[in-house]
Amino acid sequence: MTSTSSSATTAPVAWDDLVAAALLGTERRTPPVAARPGQDAASALLDAAALSTVRRRAGLRPAPARPSPEPAPEDPRPALPPAARSRLAMLLADRSSPGRSRPRSAPDLAELLPQWLALANQYGYRAPDALLPTLLDAARARTDLRPEALTLGGPRALWLARLNPDWKFALRGGPPGRGAAPASGPGGAAASDAEARRQWEEGLFAERVSLLARTRHHDPAAGLALLSGTWSTERAEDRLMFLDSLRDDLVPTDEPFLEQALSDRSRNVRATAAELLAALPDSAFAARMAERSARCVSLPPDTGQITVAPPARCDSGMQRDGVVPKPPSGRGERSWWLGQLVEATPLARWSEWFGGLDADRIVALPVADGWKADLHAAWCRAAVRQRSAEWSRALLGTPGAPPAAAAWRDPAKLLSALPAAERAQWVADFIASHGLSDAFRLLGVCAVPWAEPLGSAVVDALDIARDAGSYPWSFSGVMGLAERCLDPAQADRLEVLTALPDEPEGAAPGAGGYWSEAFQRLVGTLRLRAVMWSELTGG
Repeated sequence: MTSTSSSATTAPVAWDDLVAAALLGTERRTPPVAARPGQDAASALLDAAALSTVRRRAGLRPAPARPSPEPAPEDPRPALPPAARSRLAMLLADRSSPGRSRPRSAPDLAELLPQWLALANQYGYRAPDALLPTLLDAARARTDLRPEALTLGGPRALWLARLNPDWKFALRGGPPGRGAAPASGPGGAAASDAEARRQWEEGLFAERVSLLARTRHHDPAAGLALLSGTWSTERAEDRLMFLDSLRDDLVPTDEPFLEQALSDRSRNVRATAAELLAALPDSAFAARMAERSARCVSLPPDTGQITVAPPARCDSGMQRDGVVPKPPSGRGERSWWLGQLVEATPLARWSEWFGGLDADRIVALPVADGWKADLHAAWCRAAVRQRSAEWSRALLGTPGAPPAAAAWRDPAKLLSALPAAERAQWVADFIASHGLSDAFRLLGVCAVPWAEPLGSAVVDALDIARDAGSYPWSFSGVMGLAERCLDPAQADRLEVLTALPDEPEGAAPGAGGYWSEAFQRLVGTLRLRAVMWSELTGG
């Protein structure tokens, strides 16, 4: 009897039958197993499932062992000071707890993380190995963190990214890696060249971008040789990114390669090639565009007025040089073509054509037939593209001019071509004349920390808005910028503004409390930034 019961209990049962009985319930379907005396059907089913599980696992054949990953590469950069390491762990932990409430006057640590990463990279530190996974998770969640996070993570971050598909973004856009010269191998220059070629042909995309930028920085011709060797086999999106990486270290000898890229099958690649060629004032491309512009824009003798005759058609030569024939909606064809020609013309040519006049006097000339806005807008784009401080200064005009006086002018972009100190002075004067309402984009292009007198101008404008009882939430964007960009030395000066002010008649309800909390947060953030910097510098 015992033998029969044991045989019934241990006889193999199909796994699918056990699952079906479990899903439907033993009251609706009798389990395909025999119960022991005194055992209910549900217990018998669970016993049979456990036994079947053991049978299935015991019968599995071992799979071939996977090869162990290659050891993580060495990272010779110095480790973070202990206090800075703890600070990074704190910043990353705060980022991973978005639901945690904090007082409105407390600093937002997540917003300080990008600045902390940038400063740590300036000092050449490497990320602690134990924090690399958390750092990669942070970079995965915030694209603005990726360049600095991957630079801090270095080769070990890329090594980890190969082992986890969640971090595959790192393999498509690694750090620029321009800081060090290409390492030479034991065989000298030839060995180094061979190793660079191998990395270029076999490496991950991020590694190739880093290698190209690093090589170009130290030897532009060698970097271009790497790119030329595989150019025809690269994907269009990769060709675009590789081509754009030539921008920082552009040299006249790049011209033949860029001329070939003007015939690329990708429109974006052609447009980028044209933009880079326009930045080479002595290139044949710049000469062709200048010749076309000279036929369209002139200063007849004794008139003192610029005349404009835009092109009548966009011929094949213009299109080959990157002129887009179809204008955007609401834009006339001829003005569209004219703008593209002028912005690609070397700015020095206008002085040659206009009797040696400098940028200030050329910009001040009247323009016939209502073409001023189109011509000046194109000059603005040319000044930004060619990084011309002279023309940017002339087109910006005085900070005291009404902000909307020239709709064609984009002050934020023009300011980017000026030296940092001059940029800060111009924005400070603009704020003194117009306040903060129109200055948000201008503040965003100023170097951090804000140089004087810009920092004082921002603080003064915030103080004026506070005393006037202005609607406080409209300044939250500027407050956020100030937390990240003001010099921490301003903290003591701001301390007096943390007090709860008397609200003037007509002020927004609760404005005084908001301003007090906002300034408390600003002062606290500035002091925290000062501590963070001292931790990184070992001070």
